[in-house]
Amino acid sequence: MARLFVNVDHVATIREARKTLEPNPLSAALLAERAGAHGITIHLREDRRHIQDNDVYNIKQGITTPLNLEMAPTQEMVDLALKVKPYQISLVPEKRQEITTEGGLDVISQEEVLSGIRQKMHANGILFSLFIDPDLEQVKACQRIQADSIEINTGTYTELDSSEAIKLELDRIQKSCTQARELGLKVFAGHGLNYHNIKAIAQIEEIEEFNIGHFIVGQAVYVGMENAVKEMIRNIEMARGQKI
Repeated sequence: MARLFVNVDHVATIREARKTLEPNPLSAALLAERAGAHGITIHLREDRRHIQDNDVYNIKQGITTPLNLEMAPTQEMVDLALKVKPYQISLVPEKRQEITTEGGLDVISQEEVLSGIRQKMHANGILFSLFIDPDLEQVKACQRIQADSIEINTGTYTELDSSEAIKLELDRIQKSCTQARELGLKVFAGHGLNYHNIKAIAQIEEIEEFNIGHFIVGQAVYVGMENAVKEMIRNIEMARGQKI
């Protein structure tokens, strides 16, 4: 069965524009849960541009669904995760100058470091996921370091215009998902997904979890968080052909 995790980072982005107390990402997370979200995702960036440390603790304590904490593979973030003890961490690459995450983690070049982080997380009962581009060699590297899951970066797919390029990228995604499942990895997907482009991704049966934030928060400005989440769930269900 597919699951939707709602990322509430950009609720904090709006708040940080004025450095005030509102809007509160925890309040948005609770509304997302009420609308049927299966979990909440937040990304604590090293530059603290949106989610702040106290948000991580408040959201972990305040929600009733699992917390997926996205973070860079740094000692600072590892230490914080071990204090917070989220349901799962998802390691992502970070660059200070980027507007948003620009690509997947290069697992191959840092297998030893990532394996060490995985061991620490597992010792504390925390699931370990890696955000990667749809690349077969990266998938194999994730299996070698015994990750619990991968999250396929759908960013490139969502930015393509031509039907041929979209078809080729979907094929890359499908092959990576198939291989990951064969290697015993759980498969998630996210980045740039909206009501329209989620449909082809949701039809990939190996994908069991979707992480979607920016579009949902944007839609919430018009229709409210609960309605935006419910509509995303409806689109996933229609594409999937099953209730989630």
